[in-house]
Amino acid sequence: MTPTFAIAGKLTREYLLPPNNGTARLDSPGGNLLYAIGGLAVWDSSIAMISNVNSGYPREWVMDFNQRGLDTDGIYFDLENSQADLRSFIAYTDVNERSGTNAVSHFARREMTFPKSLLGYHPQDGTVKDLRATDPLSPAARYVPKEYRQIRFLHLCPFDFTSQSQMVNLFKGGSDQIVTLDPAPGYMKPAFWRDLRVVLQGLTAFLPSEEELRALFWGESNDLWGMAKRVSEHGPQVIVIKRGSLGQYVYDAAAKRRIEIPAYPARLVDPTGAGDAFCGGFLAGYQRTNDPLLAALHGNVSASLKIEGIGAFTPLDAMPGLAEARLHALKEMAREV
Repeated sequence: MTPTFAIAGKLTREYLLPPNNGTARLDSPGGNLLYAIGGLAVWDSSIAMISNVNSGYPREWVMDFNQRGLDTDGIYFDLENSQADLRSFIAYTDVNERSGTNAVSHFARREMTFPKSLLGYHPQDGTVKDLRATDPLSPAARYVPKEYRQIRFLHLCPFDFTSQSQMVNLFKGGSDQIVTLDPAPGYMKPAFWRDLRVVLQGLTAFLPSEEELRALFWGESNDLWGMAKRVSEHGPQVIVIKRGSLGQYVYDAAAKRRIEIPAYPARLVDPTGAGDAFCGGFLAGYQRTNDPLLAALHGNVSASLKIEGIGAFTPLDAMPGLAEARLHALKEMAREV
């Protein structure tokens, strides 16, 4: 059977030093694709994975995804791309600030032995010189299985703009397809607004963080609702502004509604991937309800479950019924503004 959902994103070999000296995860499955899947699978596990890896990615991890009921036919092993580094390093400082650099010093501060498997690691340069350049580890539209193209509900995690654009073009053929996109921060710049508008035409919902949206309209506006309205004029009828611990702003252009949702009060263990988990939950909620507010509430709950544990699949360890209970409680907290 064709899966209900498809998510395109990156897979990594993750080295994570969580906040408050939590238990480290060294060389474990990571990447925005997995975190989004964890958020979606809270509600529905009929998911196709779209990603691009090389020979350095453990095939036993893919087998484990299969055993979880995920469709892995869309994970393409690019055997000619062996030089690309699949490793990612994330550490949190004493004040819970996230860092992806100076790995040696972070291990030393925690009095931990530096793992040999992380030797030679260099974090990716966050400054994007050519905004149209493709990343060899981004999902590629040309490798998406043909049977996936009929899937109605698709989410694109952050990766390079050109690859995201090609993926939108691949899936926007069906008039009833729902496509959501979380932008990569590298291209959210005023100079790239014209290019971005072309991609926006193929989206149902656009899911940037507050920082990313402010960067896109830098020097032009400080009004988040006004920014959301501007974006909606070019295609997506739903704009969700992810605001971290402050929750979300939801702009429903069709209904002309502006809704503020606080973050569900969860116990913070590890915030890694919370934004991706939100996006996965949002897509599940949209499929279930066809309502932007209820979709965002689903995403909010998924993010709350993610931050209470370490690892992409930690939301799936929640007590039965907990997600629905949180969803019910959160409905009372949302307010129209």
